[in-house]
Amino acid sequence: MKFNLEHAAGDPARGPRAGSVVTLHGSFATPAFMPVGTQATVKGLTPQQLESVGAEIILANSYHLYLRPGHEVVAGLGGLHRFMGWDRPILTDSGGFQVFSLGGLQQVTEEGVTFRSHIDGSLHRYSPERAMEVQAALGADIIMPLDECLPYPVDREYAVRSTDLTARWAERCAMAQLRPGEQALFGIVQGGLYADLRQRSAAQLTALDLPGYALGGLSVGEPKPLLHEMLEVTAGLLPVDRPRYLMGVGTPDLLVEGVARGIDMFDCVLPTRTARLGTALVPSGRLVLRNAGFARDEQPIQADCACYACRNFSRGYIRHLLRAREMLGGQLLTMHNLHYLATLMAAMRKAIGAGRFEVFRQEFWQRRGEAAPDELA
Repeated sequence: MKFNLEHAAGDPARGPRAGSVVTLHGSFATPAFMPVGTQATVKGLTPQQLESVGAEIILANSYHLYLRPGHEVVAGLGGLHRFMGWDRPILTDSGGFQVFSLGGLQQVTEEGVTFRSHIDGSLHRYSPERAMEVQAALGADIIMPLDECLPYPVDREYAVRSTDLTARWAERCAMAQLRPGEQALFGIVQGGLYADLRQRSAAQLTALDLPGYALGGLSVGEPKPLLHEMLEVTAGLLPVDRPRYLMGVGTPDLLVEGVARGIDMFDCVLPTRTARLGTALVPSGRLVLRNAGFARDEQPIQADCACYACRNFSRGYIRHLLRAREMLGGQLLTMHNLHYLATLMAAMRKAIGAGRFEVFRQEFWQRRGEAAPDELA
């Protein structure tokens, strides 16, 4: 993997950056939003439709694919790219977040974690080495080490132990990589919402000299100003020449504020999940198309949007599909939401290249009828 930093607005260590990441399955422009394909599919869309909405890289979930159908099955069917018919870059997470949030956690030890499957209750032992084995079989371009994702709030004493454990696990993952020439292993900075622990974790992980770095354990219920603070504390400690990935973040406001603080990559289930529930992302915020007020609305979801849904269908029609529980309603909103985010990221890249990102940021907040967070003022 290669990261090309092409433009920076101000300090490239802490401010907005634009570039590209090159992998064995092609490149993608940064800053980038990665749609989430948990089960080796972005719900409701074919790979061709994903390309049409502007997706250049997607995320798949190691925890879910390890449990079903099994990483050996995926490997036997040609690896994840061939398995799901997507020939562009793929990132897989380690499954650590799902282990701790879904897995009926039994025990965390130096060796790894023991958990029960949320599918059938079967007992599993997952170590850093196992995480590397699973992701090698899946064959993603970018892979993640096993880490412990801390909740909010969390006791400081536990956060210290967990931060150090995550660092030791990352070192073991780096040692256990099976396909280092083909897969880029990112480190995951943890530390909860403690600034000094974030700094400590960043120092531990950058010492491993990995191809990229992620920020985990954020957007887990903490106030947004605290999230912004953790980004500002951490981003400047990471190597300028490596991509930075903020895990699990996908609301438009956090994408803009994340880019403002030096983040290059994002992922989240929010745009696809909210689409299936009937909510569209638009420049002014959100439209809940299930609401009765849209029943006779002839307008597209967003007047200036070029996505398939906006070019062909009205809000009233999509509301009808949602109310009738027709799957096409969720599909059309999924197309729109992902297209909206891809367009937002492209607009940020253009603004960074033109040296007008702060103007873009202020205009973004004005369209929402809100004041921009004052941390960067």
